[in-house]
Amino acid sequence: MQVESLDDPIFAAGEAYRDVVNIARDLIKRVEPRQNEYLRQIFEEQRFPEEVWQLMAEAGFFGLMIPEEYGGSGLGLLAMALVMEELSTAGFGNAMAILTCMDTAAILRGGTEEQKRRWLPPIASGSWKLAFAITEPESGTNSFRMRTEARREGDTYHLRGEKGWITGADVADYILVVARTLPYREVEERGLPRTYGLGLFLVERDAPGLSVYPMQAVGIEGYRQFRLAFDDVAVPAAHRIGEEHEGARVLFHALNTERILFAATAVGMAEFALRRAAEYARQRKVFGDTPIGAYQGVQHPLARVRIMQEGARLLTYRAARAFDRQLPSARIGAWANMAKYQASEVAVAAVDRAIQTLGGQGFVRENHLIHLWTAARLLKTAPINNEMILNFIAERELELPRSY
Repeated sequence: MQVESLDDPIFAAGEAYRDVVNIARDLIKRVEPRQNEYLRQIFEEQRFPEEVWQLMAEAGFFGLMIPEEYGGSGLGLLAMALVMEELSTAGFGNAMAILTCMDTAAILRGGTEEQKRRWLPPIASGSWKLAFAITEPESGTNSFRMRTEARREGDTYHLRGEKGWITGADVADYILVVARTLPYREVEERGLPRTYGLGLFLVERDAPGLSVYPMQAVGIEGYRQFRLAFDDVAVPAAHRIGEEHEGARVLFHALNTERILFAATAVGMAEFALRRAAEYARQRKVFGDTPIGAYQGVQHPLARVRIMQEGARLLTYRAARAFDRQLPSARIGAWANMAKYQASEVAVAAVDRAIQTLGGQGFVRENHLIHLWTAARLLKTAPINNEMILNFIAERELELPRSY
């Protein structure tokens, strides 16, 4: 990201944002001597460096979205998006940080005062890592048909069911679980909105009855994915976030956070790839003394990606700014989805062109581009696939008939 971007009028509190970006850049410089070692851990071992997480915590990044009275700085989602973008330009995309932030957004939106005072300070300090569990093997994109149920008995909910593709469940302290407080069939029979009957529950990773099984999946930098099985997991009602049966109101707010931060990460991925490609193209000579970067066949594809990247960046900032200003949720949702779509497409294009520019070197592990390909490609599929985003935009922005 260029510093000049911060001069845009969208940044009402420009100095504070500049400070955040500079702190992120200083962090990158501090770990630069071990960058290649860390990137090998991230991409080949699926293990995010704890030292980088701790430096993020010391810098106060996990408290950016949290008000001062709960231990944060209250700068907001835009500040966190700038951090995620900047770290990704160095290859330090951090899905666990994004999930922790989206869970934070849920607590801020739907949590009680007691929940906020109990849970937000350890999140702000970086002491807690939070995972998020909504996806199920059978329901897929249609999360409203999830089968995981939370049956209430007095002051306790009992969770039964299964989740899949849950990132970082092995290192999380808590998992924010979305479950049906009313079965979908009952919701249909009673003619209720399909969003009714959902609950969000903060569940300890080591809760009795919760089993965690690794999945053989790739794509999340530094973390593995897991299948979760809930066998009568007891969760106190005090760990439910939001009103009973009304968890969807909190959920959509959190999902907007996730999409915006993944968009910022994708913009940073594109920057990582473009920098590698441009550096190589300036130096690599094949025919005579002319570097390949002088050939339009190399220049133009990279230049097109750069133009697309700037559009994705500004759209991401716009969505984050709208979130911080608490604009109508429909407006935030549209921009968040647009940003996620555009940024993920740009990330894939950037990594692809970088690999093509480097030729055989693009497939050498030490250059990390071939590893980044899976991470970039995943963002077209998750946390929501781009086809569903197009459906959403067509319906909400163009007022076209619903297709699903």
